[in-house]
Amino acid sequence: MILLTITESAADRIKEMMKEEEQQNLFLRIGVKGGGCSGLSYGMGFDAEKKDDDLTFEQHGIPVVVDKESEGVLRGVIIDFKQNMMGGGFSIDNPNAIASCGCGSSFRTADNTGTPSDC
Repeated sequence: MILLTITESAADRIKEMMKEEEQQNLFLRIGVKGGGCSGLSYGMGFDAEKKDDDLTFEQHGIPVVVDKESEGVLRGVIIDFKQNMMGGGFSIDNPNAIASCGCGSSFRTADNTGTPSDC
């Protein structure tokens, strides 16, 4: 079962970032938390520990962990990395999002709205 997709471009950038970390055996942790203009915001970073109820899988050789609470909101998400003349950044395409804020960093789903805060 594939929970979410990490594109090859995003995987390449994530691997570069993992090499820059001083710690070995890291996981890519992806999650959702309450906050942002629309109520929910994404979290993505490296973690050395996984919890008993974390979902774990691997994509492009990257070990990924997702907390159980974020699973439904992240199902079907595509994470990409785009490079352009102004720099680069990760983009998240979430088919579950029914609205997002103008700054693009928060969203809302039909089942999960979270608690909006300032952008």
